[in-house]
Amino acid sequence: MRTDEAPLHVWVEEVMGIPVSVHLRSRGALPAAGTEEAVRACFDELHDIDRVFSPYLRGSDVSRICRGSLAMEDADHRVATIADACRQAEIETDGLFSAYWQGWFDPTGYVKGWAVEEAARRHLAPLMAQDIAVGINAGGDMQLFTAPDTDWQWHIGIADPHHPGALLATLDVVNGAVATSGTAERGAHIVDPRSGEPATSVASATVVDDSLARADIWATAAVVAGFTDRSWIADAGTRTGLLVAADGRVTRWLDGVVVEVAAAA
Repeated sequence: MRTDEAPLHVWVEEVMGIPVSVHLRSRGALPAAGTEEAVRACFDELHDIDRVFSPYLRGSDVSRICRGSLAMEDADHRVATIADACRQAEIETDGLFSAYWQGWFDPTGYVKGWAVEEAARRHLAPLMAQDIAVGINAGGDMQLFTAPDTDWQWHIGIADPHHPGALLATLDVVNGAVATSGTAERGAHIVDPRSGEPATSVASATVVDDSLARADIWATAAVVAGFTDRSWIADAGTRTGLLVAADGRVTRWLDGVVVEVAAAA
């Protein structure tokens, strides 16, 4: 059996206000024993993380910290872990990413990628001992795994932000993560923490890395840096990526080196 003909199983659930889907290529007609339990555990962990970190739930630890009714040291132990990771991300991106720019702790821009990666590595990655490939997609951000004894590759389409329904490029990923950010889907929702102003010059930023947490950070940082500032690319340590400007221009990079800057179509 060719790997692209192997049975595909999909589970979908709404978590963190977005559809989250798990995709599994199995070696048999049915998922192996324990697969359903692993997928359920993955979704359950994501729901639990949302319970702690959602700024939209009044009773979440993050909401209570923002209101001053809960001290960070008294919160769920993961809050301190994320706070430290966000501070490190701010240093690493030279201020392009910040969970504190509003004057209080809001890790929304970090938690989704971290949560999906953590839950996937804990519950889904072990399935590769018996299956071909498994991946999780959370609103377009993906963490992907492939068994080492197969020739499977994930074929990821990069949406054209200026032509809905069209693809601008495709990426082949064996193991790794893909994150996309920008203004195309949700408007100018990303704010430059250095100025407090919306970042509007990048319609779409797609970043590929080993880690979804890192890919998500750098996709956000890319939008904040703007289309013309490519100085961060060499030091980010990401695998590859693609930026699409508000006017349609495109920049691509590979292993920290810009390989193409194309004019608007």
